[in-house]
Amino acid sequence: MNETERIQAQHRLEETQARDRVKERKARTRRLIQIGAIAESVFPKIKDMELEDAKRYMEQIRDR
Repeated sequence: MNETERIQAQHRLEETQARDRVKERKARTRRLIQIGAIAESVFPKIKDMELEDAKRYMEQIRDR
């Protein structure tokens, strides 16, 4: 394998890894959105709360 082929192979690998990172990030974002939707449906009060207040509310419920 000459230098040019090695560099091309390295770039293909880096592109594949970058695509995988994007896929993982999008999957995580989707999961977090879905979890948030579930939380709002189970605890409708949190829709109108600030984030910290919603967090404390859910922590109180968790610690019961």
